[in-house]
Amino acid sequence: MKYLLIAAASTALLAAIPAANSQTKGMELGVLDCKVEGGAGFIIGSTKDVLCTYRPADKNLGSENYHGTINKIGLDIGVTGQTLITWAVIAPNADLYAPGALAGDYVGASAEASAAIGAGANVLVGGSNRTFSLQPLSVQAQTGVNLAIGIAELKLRSAAG
Repeated sequence: MKYLLIAAASTALLAAIPAANSQTKGMELGVLDCKVEGGAGFIIGSTKDVLCTYRPADKNLGSENYHGTINKIGLDIGVTGQTLITWAVIAPNADLYAPGALAGDYVGASAEASAAIGAGANVLVGGSNRTFSLQPLSVQAQTGVNLAIGIAELKLRSAAG
């Protein structure tokens, strides 16, 4: 069973990551690191809290903190510990960014699997006027026993207000 989970997730990840990279248009504004709380999948979905830090590529700008939830709809079976996800923040141009601009709702594809240690990828689009794309910079790291494939929705809110 463990190897079946890993094989299914690996196939989904290999299909999702090249598609995400081929859709990347614009410039990388920085990196969004998120910690996702552990929890259980409910077969047809899950909801977990997230705490994120945005680190802009422009070193003259300070980092920003965000909080929110990530909802997954689709197959989501199992239990995971805390998950770390790193996304590259992409926008058509740098002029679109202002402090707090990443706040908003994002939606996209998600695939992950764990058998003690696992991996996953989430490709999301949204934010202010749906102008930002969150591309997996590195595949997420998580622990637990889990298989999830479907649609992810990330709701980010600025911690500053």
